[in-house]
Amino acid sequence: MTEAIAATARWQSCAIVEIATRTPAIKSFFLRLSETFDHKAGQHVDVRLIAPNGYTAMRSYSIASAPSDSRVIELAIERLPDGEVSPFFHDVAQVGDTIELRGPLGGHFLWPRPSSKPVLLIGAGSGVAPLMAMIRYRKASAEVVPVALLLSSRTWCEVLFRDELLELETSLPDFAFALALTREPATRRTDFSGRIDARVVADVAARLPASPGCAFVCGSNAFVDIAADAVLALGLEAGTIKTERYGA
Repeated sequence: MTEAIAATARWQSCAIVEIATRTPAIKSFFLRLSETFDHKAGQHVDVRLIAPNGYTAMRSYSIASAPSDSRVIELAIERLPDGEVSPFFHDVAQVGDTIELRGPLGGHFLWPRPSSKPVLLIGAGSGVAPLMAMIRYRKASAEVVPVALLLSSRTWCEVLFRDELLELETSLPDFAFALALTREPATRRTDFSGRIDARVVADVAARLPASPGCAFVCGSNAFVDIAADAVLALGLEAGTIKTERYGA
């Protein structure tokens, strides 16, 4: 996202129509747009909160829902103890409340359209949100594109969208799904125990029917650096590896 794009995006008031608990620390907030917009899988929005004294806090959140004709979008928000925006959503916000957002924003971390080569997705924690939008779009559009997702999580209970991903693993053709659990042993034969590294990334990429034509990596700075280097080791050109980073 550039400052120019953000400056031209219009703020709008959106109503919270549903709240779903996803993990102990992450909830999904379904927001009904007052003004519809066309977004692409991988884009995000800015959310703005204004206190009675005029203090403003703003954060960016990826859109987890697939592009559709619906005026409702999903944001998966992780509660950060030292955050300014996420505690409001988790502790204060209720169905019926309104918040301000602008978007869609972002022009580089986008599902490749059209795509004929396999796609490799790598995420950590809530970083799976924009990748989930891509997977959901791929399902809704019925594109014949092999996809592999490698998702790092601390524990099984903290896997964002876990049940949906497990269902897609069995029902969606050419979709491979692997977890890397960092704080407990993996129990599935297809998953890994510990942090991702070049060996793990190569293992998951090999589950695709051909070498990936591009890769998307989303997570913390340290995670993205490790994952992007591992993807480079597969032989992909740097320009085909798209990254999104969050946190300090």
